[in-house]
Amino acid sequence: MKKGIHPEYNEAKIICACGSIIQTRSTQGDLHVETCSSCHPFYTGKQKDIEAIGRVEKFRKKYATAAK
Repeated sequence: MKKGIHPEYNEAKIICACGSIIQTRSTQGDLHVETCSSCHPFYTGKQKDIEAIGRVEKFRKKYATAAK
């Protein structure tokens, strides 16, 4: 490898808004993020299912008068 062209690869902390700290290595240094795998709704199972029932009927009802 050529000397002087590669960035420093040091230990870094990823700090989440929920307080979780993840130790890793990065060229960026310490990072602050809003969500992580311990607080994101998709990974925690708290994700809300979007109700799709009635959407098509609601759309047709709303635009039925405009089509005539």
